[in-house]
Amino acid sequence: MPPCRRGASGFRGVRVHPSGRFTAEIRAGGFRLTLGTYNTPEEAARAYDAAAWRFRRPGHDMNFPDVESLEEAEFLAPPPCLVTDEDRRRHRQVQRRIAIAERDEQLMRQWRARSPDAFFANLRAQRRSNRRHRRAVAAFELENSNTTWTENDPRWDDLWTETTSDDE
Repeated sequence: MPPCRRGASGFRGVRVHPSGRFTAEIRAGGFRLTLGTYNTPEEAARAYDAAAWRFRRPGHDMNFPDVESLEEAEFLAPPPCLVTDEDRRRHRQVQRRIAIAERDEQLMRQWRARSPDAFFANLRAQRRSNRRHRRAVAAFELENSNTTWTENDPRWDDLWTETTSDDE
């Protein structure tokens, strides 16, 4: 019988996840039994060895042949990283916040792409219209000499700067 293949982790019964974590699993009776997720391949291999001892596998199926008993293998094997309901709740909450932030950024990009020019152009047009209206009122009052503005009114200065800047 050919030797058992060892994966990218270098250990029997250990798989590498894209996240960089390692899963220990063992086959028994036609089923694949997942033993847990671990931070290092050595921890996952120790968990595999403990399970192999429990299933009374031969020594050549072990990752660490120097372990001599089930008790020693279980002592050296770390506990699996358990995911609790609180962890799941926190993860969902973080994912919701990330989704909201991404949607907000997307909407802001869309708004910036189409709105600022139209908004500022509209604002400029309103200001121009207001200036024209004030200028027309001032001209009308000057012609009819019934102005309500006094000689020291600052609006005269505003009218003077507007007419000189428009004439240029």
